[in-house]
Amino acid sequence: MSKVNVIYWSGTGHTEKMAEAVVRGAEKEGAEVKLIQVASATEDDVKGVDRIAFGCPAMGAEELEETEMRPFMDKVNSLLAGKNVALFGSYEWADGEWMKLWQEEVENTGAKLVDDGLIAYDDPNEEAIEDCESLGKELARS
Repeated sequence: MSKVNVIYWSGTGHTEKMAEAVVRGAEKEGAEVKLIQVASATEDDVKGVDRIAFGCPAMGAEELEETEMRPFMDKVNSLLAGKNVALFGSYEWADGEWMKLWQEEVENTGAKLVDDGLIAYDDPNEEAIEDCESLGKELARS
């Protein structure tokens, strides 16, 4: 059985809804899944699994949330080499540039992205939630 950790930051609840859908998808594939708010996440939550999903909305000038998610990624990027990683998040403005930059950052660690980063506009609609479940399934199978 694969183990998957889903680590996320959410200010409005939109990215949290996405995270919960990623969890459901991975569980449908039989994975053992932990949903972890980034404020509670530790390096062991990254070291202890080969499959990780990170979720964070676009903030400020198209960047990761700067008080919790950005410092956490800075701390764990060196641990991602060889791991299967999925990225997701919501946005309400611009064009998703933060996700493209985040993908490049994670790929440069030696991690394997299971798919392009998944973005949803504002409060994720039913299609976006289904896409998140599919991403969770893909991560669990990878």
